[in-house]
Amino acid sequence: MTKFFYLIVLLFLLSLFTMPVLAQSDDASSASALMNPLAMAIAAAGCGLAQAKALRAGCEGVARNPGAVDTIRFFIILGLAFIEFLALLTFVYVAFI
Repeated sequence: MTKFFYLIVLLFLLSLFTMPVLAQSDDASSASALMNPLAMAIAAAGCGLAQAKALRAGCEGVARNPGAVDTIRFFIILGLAFIEFLALLTFVYVAFI
C-alpha cells in the first residue's frame, strides 16, 4: 500500500511541476494532452485495485459460507460492473475532451 501511495504522490507532483511549462506554450491543448492519459491511467489503476479487493472479499465470503454462493456471486458481478463503469466513464470523458 505504501508503494502505491508513493507512486500516486510522485505522479501528482510530476503533473504539478509540468503544468507551468505547458502553460507557457501557445497551444492550449498541450496541457490536456498530458493530463488526459494520466487521468485514464489513474482511473484504470484504481479500478484494477478495486476489482481485486472485491474479488478477494467475494472469495473469502464463499470460503466462510459456501451456502451463499449464488447471492455472493450476484453482488460481486454487480459490484464489478459498477467499478468497470467508472473506468469507462473516465475513458468517455477523455475521448470527448
